[in-house]
Amino acid sequence: MSGHSKWATIKHKKGKEDAKRGKVFTKISKELTVAAREGGGDPAGNARLRLVMEKAKEANMPGENVTRAIKKGTGELEGTHYEASTYEAYAPFGIAVMVETLSDNKNRTVSDLRHTFTKFGGSLAENGAVAWMFDRFGVITALAQDISEDSLIEALMDYDIENVEYHDDMVIVTCNPSHLEVVKKACTQVGLKVESAEVAWVAKNAVTLEDKEHEEKVYKLLEMLDELEDVQNVYASLG
Repeated sequence: MSGHSKWATIKHKKGKEDAKRGKVFTKISKELTVAAREGGGDPAGNARLRLVMEKAKEANMPGENVTRAIKKGTGELEGTHYEASTYEAYAPFGIAVMVETLSDNKNRTVSDLRHTFTKFGGSLAENGAVAWMFDRFGVITALAQDISEDSLIEALMDYDIENVEYHDDMVIVTCNPSHLEVVKKACTQVGLKVESAEVAWVAKNAVTLEDKEHEEKVYKLLEMLDELEDVQNVYASLG
């Protein structure tokens, strides 16, 4: 999982800034609506909805916003129909990228993505061209606090953990996607302050760019992609 944490750290910091501007609420609202549409509005029977509701809580999203988004998904309120899509692409310098979107206008989404990648010397790819370079894992990002890596690994031994990685003041735990909820709970119980929990694309082999200008160019691209209206999540193989 080497390399995943650096972009995760940047996204985490950016997410806090987005939250201050209320921008993150738009993305979460879309997720709530789609989760409720696909699995029902009762979180007790909809694991995906529970996770998104937790994300909303962590972002301090107002309760009425959460309720309204869910009701749009269940059809109790009129709302936009969002379609989920995943796009595979190449950033410059051999970096593979996966982009998850929720959109009511696929033509706009593709046009915005193509324009952004082209601007930075990248390109969209055919289905299957990039996805094989990634695995799907549950990814929990938390503040490391005073818990040592050995203590955390010992506490999580009974769970299907793929990796535990410390990076700056953060710890990132990857696990079997179906165990995301229970691992998140276990992390909380051992004293970690969980900042996010999601099922994510994690690069099998991260690519390290020695040239800092090249690295910064790719990160700028990833940040620009994350700013697009229809984009929910951006994952890359940059180490």
